[in-house]
Amino acid sequence: MTAGIYTLGCRVNQYESEAIAQTLAGRGVLICQPDEACDAYIINTCAVTAESARKARQLIRRAHTQNPDAFILVTGCAAQTETQTIAELPGVDYICGSSNKMSCVNALMDLFAAGRKNPVPLIRVPDGSTAEFERMSLSGFGRTRAYLKIEDGCENRCAYCIIPRARGRVRSKPEEEILHEVQDLVNAGYREIVLTGIEIAAYGKDLSGADLISLIRKLDRVDGLERIRLGSLDPSYADERFVGMAAECRHLCAHFHLSLQSGCDATLRAMRRRYNTEKAARNMERLRACMPEVCFSADLIVGFPGETDEHFADTCEFVKQARLLHGHVFPYSRREGTEAANLPGQIPEQIKKERAKALSAICDGSRKKILHSQIGKTAQVLFERSDGSYAVGHTDNFIETAVESSADLRGICTNVRLIGVRGQKALAKISKM
Repeated sequence: MTAGIYTLGCRVNQYESEAIAQTLAGRGVLICQPDEACDAYIINTCAVTAESARKARQLIRRAHTQNPDAFILVTGCAAQTETQTIAELPGVDYICGSSNKMSCVNALMDLFAAGRKNPVPLIRVPDGSTAEFERMSLSGFGRTRAYLKIEDGCENRCAYCIIPRARGRVRSKPEEEILHEVQDLVNAGYREIVLTGIEIAAYGKDLSGADLISLIRKLDRVDGLERIRLGSLDPSYADERFVGMAAECRHLCAHFHLSLQSGCDATLRAMRRRYNTEKAARNMERLRACMPEVCFSADLIVGFPGETDEHFADTCEFVKQARLLHGHVFPYSRREGTEAANLPGQIPEQIKKERAKALSAICDGSRKKILHSQIGKTAQVLFERSDGSYAVGHTDNFIETAVESSADLRGICTNVRLIGVRGQKALAKISKM
């Protein structure tokens, strides 16, 4: 019995797909690459943009074409929000939502046992508003750093976002389960853990006496854990309390990926975000004050309904001042069922593309300046891949760094001296092993 798993979207989906894969492997299923002819395919979908949902449908059709007799199971955000559309696609046997992804395991084993496809898809899509945190854990992640899902759901109700509908209310993984899973991962040889969730700043909202920074402080004391990295963070969370407590953590990485979305106050208000540019900038400066080598990356949306040339210019200026290492720039995607889909002032696609290109160029320029500013500095790199000529990894502040080496340095964390820049990477020499 073989199964291939297609994963679209965020780190949370990657974690969940890996949990499904490990559980299936424990039940005797051979996990193969999804582009191979498999006995079954699981498609873990995303719905954050219309393009993500389109890709999900495309992958379902591809799986059916690769092997018309294969069992096809569909889960994730697009399965939650577009259930009927997916049910009408050829070859689909089982559909579950975002809060019961592990049900794919038993559903697939039942299909294998029956030995025949379902005449119509079996649909098990619960209401995310009443869902509990789905229990799953990993013993490994197949790469140097391991993702760990600590939270699910979002209640922010931003005007453009379909994810609250797809993921439901905030649910948090209990601290003791997180600590146990982290210790298992460290014992398996992982040096860096990335805390992921749909809205990690909301971690602990549904638990008594728990929140994100308190969890980080407890993880900071786990023996053998060298790096704690955060997934996407709401800029408003990096307030004085967070920064003060974060400064005391020895292993928290000096890199923060912010769900900034815009650098224009008028656009942020229209998006229904919980902060303005002044607050975001102030919190970034707080972090810079206590972590001098900190780097920031950010998600940025251009072409939101009503965004004028002046609004876009405000965003460009803010991003220049923010000095981002990475800018993940997305043209606004109209999603039915969201407030923004019905707002006046929808921006033509061509203008959105032009703005995305212009803002990406600003981010690229900022990245180049940061890389050149690192020349001559010493940093610690955790190497993630080697090709026989170069070993490549990331510094604590997430600068991708390449070292000329014929040795396989994967999993090794060592000091390097940064000596130059090549393309999007820093070049370095090992200074101490």
